[in-house]
Parts: sequence; C-alpha cells; structure tokens
Amino acid sequence: MIIHGQNSKTCPSFSLSNRIRRQIWNIVWFLLFRPSPRSAHLWRSLLLKAFGAKVGKEAHIYSGVKVWAPWMLQVGDYVGIGDGVTIYNMDMVIVGEYAVISQGAHLCGGSHDYNSPNFQLYAKPIVIGAHAWICTEAFVLLGVEVAEGVVVGARSLLTKSITEPWTVYAGHPARKIGNREVHKGISI
Repeated sequence: MIIHGQNSKTCPSFSLSNRIRRQIWNIVWFLLFRPSPRSAHLWRSLLLKAFGAKVGKEAHIYSGVKVWAPWMLQVGDYVGIGDGVTIYNMDMVIVGEYAVISQGAHLCGGSHDYNSPNFQLYAKPIVIGAHAWICTEAFVLLGVEVAEGVVVGARSLLTKSITEPWTVYAGHPARKIGNREVHKGISI
C-alpha cells in the first residue's frame, strides 16, 4: 500500500515490509529469474508464484520480463509475456487467458499527482482482457481496462480503457483503426 501525505522527497512511499519484500524479489529476479533458459517458463512461473503471483497453466513468461511486485500480478492460462516487458504494478495487473504482451511493452500502474504539494504517488489497476494483444513497445497507463480480443498496435500509447471487444487500436494516443474477427473458444 502507498503511504499518503508524506513528503515524497524525504520519506518513503511504501512501508518498510513492502520495500524489503521488493528487494528480496529483485535479488531472486536477478539471480534466478533473469538468467534462466529461454524455455524455462514453468520455472519462472514457480518463482512468481512463490512471491504471490497467480499464474495460469502454460503461461509463457520470458526471462527478460520485469515485474515490480509479483503479489500484485494475475496471469491467465496460455498467456505470453515477451522479453523486455515491464509490469510496473503498484496495484493489480490482471492479464486474461490467451492474451499476449509483446516485447518491450510497458504496463504502468503508478504515477504522481503533479498538483499535490508532496507530489503524491498513486496507483490504479490494469486489466488486459482474454485474447487481447498488447503489441511491441506499447505503453498502457494506470487504470486502463482492455476488452476481450482487443489489439493495441506497436508503440501505441493507451491512455483510456477500451470497452468494445475485438477491435484494433493504434497511435499516440491510441485510437480505433479497425475491427478484429472474433475467435472465442480458441484452444491451442
């Protein structure tokens, strides 16, 4: 939990227990997660689960993925999360089944209130729907929900939730550019 009302320049934004937990995770990530072989998806899933993540079956989470707080991560079955993805999850990040988060994408769950005298840190959840695809180097802001089957194009900036399923968004900021065929009930 974020501590409110403190001077962010002189006081921590998180409790000591949270900071210790994240430091232990960072050590485990550096020594055991990051150097693991490319195909060791089960190993990385087990490490994330050991720190409180909920990871579905056959999830492919690559060694170059950086997760800020595994205990605030829920990943469905058959999800793919590519190398270089940053999951900055000060609040929950939920990724639905069969979703793909491509290389270099950034899910940013925290920010600062620039009008606050103490530059208050705040966080909101991010929800990526089933069968969605967040393409290479896309940036998803806090509080955003992505409906089922949505594609967010490469290097797009997603600032608002997408409620219409099976659509395609791209741009900076992302705007609807098309529709996608519905493929519900896919089994791979």
